[in-house]
Amino acid sequence: MTAIPSTMRAIDPESAGGPEVLTVVERPVPVPRVGEVLIRVAAAGVNRPDVMQREGKYPPPPGAPSILGLEVSGEIVALGHGLSDELLGQPVCALLAGGGYAEYAAVPLGQTLPVPAALSMIEAAALPETLFTVWTNLFERAYAVEGDTVLVHGGTSGIGTMAILLSKLFGLTIIVTAGSDAKCEAARKLGADHAINYNTADFVEAVKAITGGRGVQAVLDMVGGDYLPRNLKCLADDGRHVSIAIQRGNKAEIPIFEIMRRRLTLTGSTLRGRDAAFKALVADELHRTVWPHVEEGNLKPVIDRTFPLADAAAAHARMEAGDHIGKVVLTLE
Repeated sequence: MTAIPSTMRAIDPESAGGPEVLTVVERPVPVPRVGEVLIRVAAAGVNRPDVMQREGKYPPPPGAPSILGLEVSGEIVALGHGLSDELLGQPVCALLAGGGYAEYAAVPLGQTLPVPAALSMIEAAALPETLFTVWTNLFERAYAVEGDTVLVHGGTSGIGTMAILLSKLFGLTIIVTAGSDAKCEAARKLGADHAINYNTADFVEAVKAITGGRGVQAVLDMVGGDYLPRNLKCLADDGRHVSIAIQRGNKAEIPIFEIMRRRLTLTGSTLRGRDAAFKALVADELHRTVWPHVEEGNLKPVIDRTFPLADAAAAHARMEAGDHIGKVVLTLE
């Protein structure tokens, strides 16, 4: 094994701001605690919460590193107390509470998944955040099952593209929204059954037309604000609405009696602040139910573009421009 240095390159801005605050600095290499592994990072996924943290709107949870980054791939190079030496050298991807934009990252072993031969390290780095998020919200909180029709906003985002891929694997009919005809076409090519350009069509009316007035069984919403009451109009009776982000605001006016009359369920979640035990349970479920598809090469994340760590500012600018389709990834090798 290559010797582990005492310091590493990382993206750890001292103040909030635009993409220009994302410059490479030197930070101590983390020391894995009990039950943790140290990963030499090959690649790190870029996600919307990273942008919010950079802007000062989403501070890391207590105990998490201030270094940005919620998912990585790489090789296990050191172990905390209580772990077997057999883990050393294994390629893994991992869900983090922070610390991914760096040459090394420490994470509880339970939040890692093995990287099979079917995946490149870049692809592996783009899986954990969106896979954990879509699985826990669409399939667990929204109880989506084979035969259901679901509506997912942001169809060409990392979350949206993962929702399309998982829907195809698990027998869902998926309707997505996107901001242009080109993005709608890209979503359909990935497997979306229907794609609605929200700039040229009313998605509520479009969903009614697509479903013959019945509505969808579940909505996965990352928009919030005034989308919430519109989403409820898209739901079938007994439908489930799951909120995972609030890009258009955290307040909405909802028709309470309509929720009662139609037996609708409104729920939501955030993932980053959940404890390691919960994340390990999700990782175990994903390993049993989804990972066989990954190992067979039937589930690969959609990669929009890669940037070296030193160009993290350009990666964030790419995400904020909204032109990306799939995941933006930072590379460290």
